[in-house]
Amino acid sequence: MKGKYGVRKANVADVKSIHGLLMQEALKGMLLPRALAYLYGHVRNFFVCEDEDGVIVGCCALAPVWDDLAEICSLVVRDDKRGEGLGRLLVETCEEDSRVLGVSKLFALTYKEQFFNHIGFATVEKDVLPQKIWADCVHCPKYPDCDENAVLLDLSDKNPAEKGE
Repeated sequence: MKGKYGVRKANVADVKSIHGLLMQEALKGMLLPRALAYLYGHVRNFFVCEDEDGVIVGCCALAPVWDDLAEICSLVVRDDKRGEGLGRLLVETCEEDSRVLGVSKLFALTYKEQFFNHIGFATVEKDVLPQKIWADCVHCPKYPDCDENAVLLDLSDKNPAEKGE
């Protein structure tokens, strides 16, 4: 819990709120749109951040890609809640979940490279993510001319004591 906000696993009742957040960013060209059917099928990957009234103000998904690799995707915080540390809180929740899953590396494809760099991710070339490219990117309308930046966090390099665990 960060002040008046909490993060929890998403459930099917959250899908329409998640869809609304994602579509607002998709209309700005900041991420690819996701259909409701896709979100219902992948709801188990999502976390939501909600305020003390239960209003969803952010979301993020953790999507395993390979035996040691998972993607942080669909990270959105409502415009009026940005700058309060909620994006970081959502990513940290995904980091914790990735440890439970046994995943040692997290990556994201993003236009917000500085945000991820600020919280410990390193910028890398996309070719270090061949599993992602051949599983998902080849189906993307932007492929092969993707203009997102790849960022990577090696959790095996991160000491849990650094986070106060």
